[in-house]
Amino acid sequence: MAQQERAVRTRRAVVEAAAAVFAERGYAAATIAEILERADVTKGALYFHFGSKEALARGVIDAQITADYWVPRELKLQELVDICMTLAHRIPRDVVLMAGIRLSADVQGRELFGSAWPAWTELVTAKVTEAKEQGEVLRHIDPRETAEFVLGAWLGMQYLSEAYADWADLPERASTLFRYVLPAIATPAALVSLDIAPDRGLRVIEEAGRQAAQPQPQPQPEPRPEAQSQPRPEPQSRPGSQSRPEPQPAAG
Repeated sequence: MAQQERAVRTRRAVVEAAAAVFAERGYAAATIAEILERADVTKGALYFHFGSKEALARGVIDAQITADYWVPRELKLQELVDICMTLAHRIPRDVVLMAGIRLSADVQGRELFGSAWPAWTELVTAKVTEAKEQGEVLRHIDPRETAEFVLGAWLGMQYLSEAYADWADLPERASTLFRYVLPAIATPAALVSLDIAPDRGLRVIEEAGRQAAQPQPQPQPEPRPEAQSQPRPEPQSRPGSQSRPEPQPAAG
């Protein structure tokens, strides 16, 4: 168990170091030597987890989507909003997410290691589909088209936030995006129940942290089946011990 935990920590350190270098220099200018120096691991440890710089980039992209900051909701559209709002809060603070944005936008690099966009498209499609099945989405809405539209708007919003505010206004821009998109896809009953405030992401992250800190219930052992009581055998009379009939009075 200790060895597995150490391997997980090493892999995480390598991913974060690679993300920092990719975010600062881009894929082409990043070097394994600098990643090794930042991760403070041996070359053997790095290559145990990732066989090349290309594999490192894939590892950073694969780390983009995590459910650590999501909380299940009755309204699936609220789950979708929460996913995006927590992302908007985390991006300026999370180097792995920053690197994923830069790697996904690398036109030449995408031919080598892909991008996070297909996974995000599938996730949004799934959430809109679930919402539609629950009657939260208008009947004419196509979940796949909606997902691709939301992703395109989200990417453009990211670049504007980076250019104009160095990511500082990303939650506000995400809130504005949903203020215009949701009325076009949500039913009126669902729309009035959705929370799209700019601080929504921070509140959901804090809620997820409180839930993760709660002790998990231990599984209870299954009760043993009670032994069925066996009927006690009736005592057997010994030979010659039968009770004799009482003498009857003689007839007068």
